[in-house]
Parts: sequence; C-alpha cells; structure tokens
Amino acid sequence: MKVERLAIPDVILVTPQRFSDTRGFFSETYNHQKMVEAGIDLTFVQDNQSLSVQKGVLRGLHSQVAPFVQGKLVRCTKGAIWDVAVDARTGSPTYGKWVAAELSEENWSQLWVPPGFLHGFVTLQENTEVQYKCTSLYDKASERAVIWNCPHLAIDWPITESEVVLSDKDKIAPHFTEAKGWFQY
Repeated sequence: MKVERLAIPDVILVTPQRFSDTRGFFSETYNHQKMVEAGIDLTFVQDNQSLSVQKGVLRGLHSQVAPFVQGKLVRCTKGAIWDVAVDARTGSPTYGKWVAAELSEENWSQLWVPPGFLHGFVTLQENTEVQYKCTSLYDKASERAVIWNCPHLAIDWPITESEVVLSDKDKIAPHFTEAKGWFQY
C-alpha cells in the first residue's frame, strides 16, 4: 500500500496494490493494521455508496458536528472524481485550507478525510460510483454543509458553474464563514 500525505498532512492519499492476471484483479482495499501504520487509527461504522449518472455532479461540501463527527475513507470504483477536503477545525494551522486529489477506477487511490473536515467531490465522468467508509453514523441533526463555490475557500474546481449539477440542499448551503466553531481542534 502506497501512502502519501498531502499539503494538509492529516489528509492522506492511500493507494492499495492491485494484483492482476488473465482473470482480472484482486485488491485488499482495507486492512486495519496497515491503516493504523499509515496514521488512520479509527473504527469505521458505516459504508456508503453513490452513483452519479452525469458528469459534473457535485456532492458537497458536507460534514457532521459532534457528537457524530465523521472521518471518511473515500474511493472511486467506477469512473473518476475530483475529491476535496477542507479543514474546518477551529484552531488548526490549516483552518480554511483545502486539498484535492483525483480518485478513479484507474488509479485505485483512496482519500482519507479526517474528522473535522468538510468533504465534497465532483464527477469527471458519467456513471461514476463512489464508496466510502465512515467513522460515525449519519445523523441528520449533526449534518452541516458549505456552498461548493464559496469565495472564502476559493476551491479550484475542474468544472464551471454552468456544468455543475447540485442537489437542492447543496444549492442553498451557507458560506464557510458560517462554519466557524463547528469543530474544536
């Protein structure tokens, strides 16, 4: 397993090995001991999967607050996404900063988004499937969102506003300035 810390060191790009032969391939996509060695020492309690049929579907920026703060281990099993993590931890030296990585069925990489981060992704291809493991159960009352194109974050999305496909909920999400104090660091 290849482990790469991104510009925000708590966000980790993990690429499991794939062993291919004439039948296809095999890959160990999660191993608790190897994740602990990589610095990801949390228990996962929920797995989620999404299918986005259009290119340009943007899901995010989402998070949950205490007592249901979530860390996520995200992977793309079909198609490709541009995955973003934004540090929302009050007091963190990287508060308000973001990092991104392309995840695809080709590169087989996974992104560790720690608790206290906003998370979002945009599909780069049609019929894209994303799977992610969560460290806390979904809780509607704890759910928070920030608008994807917030000028305070200045995320360099690989999509224009005319191409983006959003849920009704994500269209009306607040700016990042309203997130202050969501997560204590």
